[in-house]
Formats: sequence, C-alpha cells, structure tokens
Amino acid sequence: MTIDPSKTSTSITPFAMIDKHSALPQEQEILFTMHSVFRIVEITPTPSNSRLWEVQLTITDERDPQLSTLTNRIKEEVQGPTGWHRMGKLMLKVGHFDQAEQLYDELLKGASDDRERVHIYHQLACVRIDRGEYREATEFLENSLKVHEQILSPNDPEKALPEKHPNLAITHSNKGDVHRLIGDYEKALAFHQKALNIQENVKCNPLECATTYMNLGETYREMTDYTTALTYYQKGLKIREEKLAKTHPDLAVIYHNMLKLYFSTEKYSMPMKYIQQAVEIGQEKLPTTHPHLVEYRETYEKIRKKQ
Repeated sequence: MTIDPSKTSTSITPFAMIDKHSALPQEQEILFTMHSVFRIVEITPTPSNSRLWEVQLTITDERDPQLSTLTNRIKEEVQGPTGWHRMGKLMLKVGHFDQAEQLYDELLKGASDDRERVHIYHQLACVRIDRGEYREATEFLENSLKVHEQILSPNDPEKALPEKHPNLAITHSNKGDVHRLIGDYEKALAFHQKALNIQENVKCNPLECATTYMNLGETYREMTDYTTALTYYQKGLKIREEKLAKTHPDLAVIYHNMLKLYFSTEKYSMPMKYIQQAVEIGQEKLPTTHPHLVEYRETYEKIRKKQ
C-alpha cells in the first residue's frame, strides 16, 4: 500500500499508524476512516503461493480528477428520489437483474404516490427487457403510461401536451425496442419515431437521443436496411463519443451493434476493430458475468473464425 501525502489530504481522508497500540505491532497496522478510497494499481500472484494474490493499493481522495469525473458520471447516470431507487438503477447497470427486480418489487409495495409507481413500473419493464421477457416488459410499460395519464389534472401542462413530454419519449423508445425484440418492426419504428419527434423538438438529454438513434439503427439492421441502419448508428455514435468517456460501457454497446451490421454484410475486417474496442471496455468496466461482456466475447470468437 502506498500513501502519498502530496496526493491526499489528512483533513479529507484521515489515517493513523496504530502499530504501538496493536496486539501485533510487527504487522504495522494503519487505521483508515470508513469513507477512504483506494486505487488498485496492480494485482499479482505471490511468488510462494500462486493461489494467493497481492493487491497493490494507493490511497486517493475527492481531489483526484479521475475519481471526481467517475463520481460525477455515476451521479448523472444513477439518479433517483431515494438511495434505494439509485441502488436499483445501479444493479441494472451492472447486470444484477434478479436483485434489481426484488428491490423494485419491494419499492412498489411501499410506494407512497402514483408518480413513484410510474417510475417503478418503468424500471421493472427495463428488468424484463434485459432478461428477454418482452411480453411482460410491454405490460409494465403500459401500466406506467396508464398511471402517468391518470395522475395528471386537466390543467396540468403535461396533460395539455402529452405527446411532447420528454419522459414519454423514453417510454416510447423502450416500447419500440420491445416490439423490435419480438419481431414487430412496423410498431417498433412507429414508437421509435414518436420518441425521436419529441427528443428532436424538445430540450432533451442528448444521450437519450443517442439511445433512440441506436434503437432505430438496430431495427433497420434487423430489417436488412443496412444503409439506413448505418446512418442512425453513426448519429448515435457521434453523440456518445462526444458526451461519454472513452471507456464507457454505453460506447461498447454501440460498437457491438455496428459490428453486427458489418458482420451482416460480410465485411469481416471492419467488425474486428469494433469488437476489440467493445471487449476491452467490457473487461475493464463490467463484471465478468455481465451478459453484455459474455455476448461481446462470443461475437469476437465468431468474427475471428470468419477471418
């Protein structure tokens, strides 16, 4: 373990040597506060026992620019009214779908108002989509829309302009993706276009637009309209590369989708570039059992065998 005083502040991350007070002074123990953060520098097997691994750590704090960037990105992407809601989103992001479902089921039982139920129904739909349960996902999305419309008063501005509300764009985009996954491409395109009409005419998060572009690209790719698919992929990729870190998992998703397009057109040299990027990002940012990383590795092997 390395403690560099020039890179951390004892007023922010206090620590103390307690070897003089320890029952085992030879261990040279150091006591850190609970909120201490360490950077993993290296992990190597010990020379005497290959089953034991040595982890080299260096202490850091909130002044670390990389840590600050990561923290801010997590705050942006994992939002919610309470810590439990944020935990649910985080579980979805790391691929713990069963745990996310259990958490949202409990949150639904204790939901205090209909607006919270709208959000939970939507998140439960995301769980079903990620697990491939598309019919059930549609039911949750319908419930989300139904409750959303019921809770609005006649004079509510959202009621007056329901087709222009940014939150509905996300629901339309998700419904479009569900219809794509079950092969109903006509409905998929209709819902994605609804979402895009809102997002391109109302001030929305650019990354939400990028997701809709990507979903449209996937739909056209599966319809074998590769030219149109590539146009939408490039629009989505441009936004994500501008707004996200180079190793963000959402970039890996679009790299993987683009390689599937080139693979479909039998241009096997192009996909290798994208799949290598997707695998590298996945290995760095995702748990080893995450379904996206598993899929990236399987695709890599398919393309390697084709070359």
